[in-house]
Amino acid sequence: MLARTLAGALAGVLLFLSGAWGAIALFYQLPGAVPMRATAAVLWSVLYLGLLVAMFGWRAWWAPIALAVALAVLIGWWTTIRPRNDRVWADDVARLLSGEVHGSRVTLHNVRDFEWRADDDYDARWETRDYDLDHLVSADAILSYWSSEAIAHAMLSFGFDDGRHVVFSMEIRREKGEAFSEVGGFFKQFELVLIAADEHDIVRVRTNVRGEDDYIFPLRMPKEAMRSLFLSYVKAANELVQHPRFYNTVTSNCTTIVYRMARRIDGGLPFDIRLLLTGYLPGYLRDNGALDSRLSVDEWRRLGRITDRARATRPGDDFSAIVREGIPPAEVPSPAQSPSSGASTL
Repeated sequence: MLARTLAGALAGVLLFLSGAWGAIALFYQLPGAVPMRATAAVLWSVLYLGLLVAMFGWRAWWAPIALAVALAVLIGWWTTIRPRNDRVWADDVARLLSGEVHGSRVTLHNVRDFEWRADDDYDARWETRDYDLDHLVSADAILSYWSSEAIAHAMLSFGFDDGRHVVFSMEIRREKGEAFSEVGGFFKQFELVLIAADEHDIVRVRTNVRGEDDYIFPLRMPKEAMRSLFLSYVKAANELVQHPRFYNTVTSNCTTIVYRMARRIDGGLPFDIRLLLTGYLPGYLRDNGALDSRLSVDEWRRLGRITDRARATRPGDDFSAIVREGIPPAEVPSPAQSPSSGASTL
């Protein structure tokens, strides 16, 4: 009797959640203005609740069939929604990164180098740049906090011995006039884009324009792991050119995609809730050997906070050198010293 009651309760919860999912999916994915989409979501909710009442309250024989048909039609429509690369995109995500690899030399097309004065005031520049992976010397995790200590945007910056840095950042690809929505990120509202950019663009816009709080964490990685992760980004960029993907708030975000790339290098890299609650990522990095254990996480945060130094910079300054003042460089272990922790990045 108890088992039947629990099974019935579970079925009821699943049916309710299915109906709620349908209403939200219609709101975010139907074409048209907000009032039209909201009306469709309300009509679906009324229909769905009516069928639930008919099934559980009136015991109508036809209600389960009608409910199954309604869900099948909705799911069928949902599967037809495909990611695209041909929308009218916001300027800062308008171009897709791609790369060519020739031995140790990598050519990146559409590297972003914007000069930001405000979110809607900037000089847009996209460039083709060459990098020699034999001169790759560092990899840093950069976390940008905008709301709470649990949530941050994670980026990876690769440094070269000539002082240049290039940052890779997995982001939502917004259409013109579109704003980020955590809920919309579950419902195919945004495509995924991989940005490669100068630090004075992609970091400075967060600290100096958007008022975010940024931190640099030098990663303890063997050079071969740095190289492999860099090439994984190039491969991911080329794949997005050929096969667009949707962003997902949990499964395909700024950290989980990098985690999957790092797993190709280190298959033993564990999954952890801190890969979703990205604000706590430094603890994950330290626990897995990617952040030097000579300092505590709190000490790394104190030394790695770059917000004030970034806000003091001016156009033409060596932004990357200034924001790294006072941050201890990471030890670069040999593969023999650290066979697995080198890939433990994100």
